[in-house]
Amino acid sequence: MPVELAAGVPATLVIGYSTAVRILNDPVHFPADPRAWQKNVPADCPILPLLEWRPTASRSAGADFTRYRQAITASIDAVDLYALHGTVEQIAIPLINSFCQNGGADLIRQYVFPLVFGAVNDLLGCPPEIGQRVAAATAAIVEGVDAENGNRMMYEALLELVTLKRAEPRSDITSHLLQHPAELDEMELVNHVAQVYGTGIEFLLNLIVNTLLLILTDDRFGDSVLGGNLSSRDALDEVLFNDPPLANLLITYPRQPILVDGVWLPAHQPVVISMAACNNDPTIRAEDQTGNRSHLAWGLGPHACPAQSLAYLIAQDAIDQLLDALPEMRLDPANGTPTWRPGPFHRALTALPVTFPPSAPLNAHSESVSWSAPRS
Repeated sequence: MPVELAAGVPATLVIGYSTAVRILNDPVHFPADPRAWQKNVPADCPILPLLEWRPTASRSAGADFTRYRQAITASIDAVDLYALHGTVEQIAIPLINSFCQNGGADLIRQYVFPLVFGAVNDLLGCPPEIGQRVAAATAAIVEGVDAENGNRMMYEALLELVTLKRAEPRSDITSHLLQHPAELDEMELVNHVAQVYGTGIEFLLNLIVNTLLLILTDDRFGDSVLGGNLSSRDALDEVLFNDPPLANLLITYPRQPILVDGVWLPAHQPVVISMAACNNDPTIRAEDQTGNRSHLAWGLGPHACPAQSLAYLIAQDAIDQLLDALPEMRLDPANGTPTWRPGPFHRALTALPVTFPPSAPLNAHSESVSWSAPRS
C-alpha cells in the first residue's frame, strides 16, 4: 500500500508475509542501498539521518555487502556467550538492588535501559563516558529529534572509541572489526560500531520492555512464565511475532520499476516491510504460536540480523533476573494504561511503571554502577 514516511517522501508498505519473503530473498532486484533514492530527498527531511546510506552491510549491495557482512558477522561470532551471560548478571543485580526495597520502579529508566546500555558497551569494549554520548545521539536519530546533531555526536564519540581500540585492542566487537582481513577504514569502522549501538540498544530495549509488558498483562504468559510452564524465551517469541520492537524497518529500493502482486513499484522508491503486519498475516497465523519462530522481526535472507544469539541471551537473562528477584511484580495501576512513543519505525513504550512488595537486596559480587539514561 502507498504511504508517506515523512511529508513528501512516498514509499510502499508491504503487509503480506509471502510478498515480504519474496522481496527480502531477492537482493538483486531489491537492493538495500538507498543512494539513488536519497539524491532527491531534501537535506532537512527528518527521516533522512535514519535511512541514508552508510558503509555497512545493511545499506549496501554486491561486493561491498559481502565484505561488510563478513566483517561484522565474524566479529559478532567471536563474542564469548558464556562470559556475556555473566556480564548481564553483573549489571542486573546492582540495578535491581537499587530499587527492590522501594516497592515500585519505572522498569525502562531504572532497569532495562541501563542494563542494555551496559551490555552493549561491554560487547563493544566501550567506556561508559563514550557510551553515554552515543546513547543520547542514538535516541535523537531514531526519534527524529535534532537528528542531524545526533549524527554528528555519534560520529565524534565513536571515532574516539575506534581510536582507543586501535591503541588498546581487547576481546570485543570493536577490536575484532579493527583486526578483520576486510581492513575497514575509519569511516567504515565508525559506522559498523554505530550500527551495533543503534540496533543493539533500541532493538533490545524495546524487545525486553515489550516482553515484560506481555508477561505483566497476559495471563497466558504471566502465570505460565512465573509458574514455570512457559519460558521467558516463549514470551520473547510471542512479542517478536505480535509486537516486534522495530515494526517497520526492513527497507529496500528496487533497481527499476517492478510488478509485484499486481502493483507497480517505482524504481528507487522505498519498499518498507512491515514486520508487525507481515507477522500477523492471517495466511501464516496459527492458533497456538508457541515455539514458532518464522516471524520477520530479525529480518530474512542475506540481510537477516547476525546478532540474534546475543540479543536472545541478553533479553532472556535480563527478564529472568528481574522475575526471579521480584516474582510478585505488577503494573502500577496509578499510572493507567502504558503509552507508546510516537514514530514510524519502532514499537516502544514511554515508561513501564510497576509495583511489588519491597524485597531485600540480592547478593551481588560487584559494586553498583552509576547510570544516567539520556531518555525522557
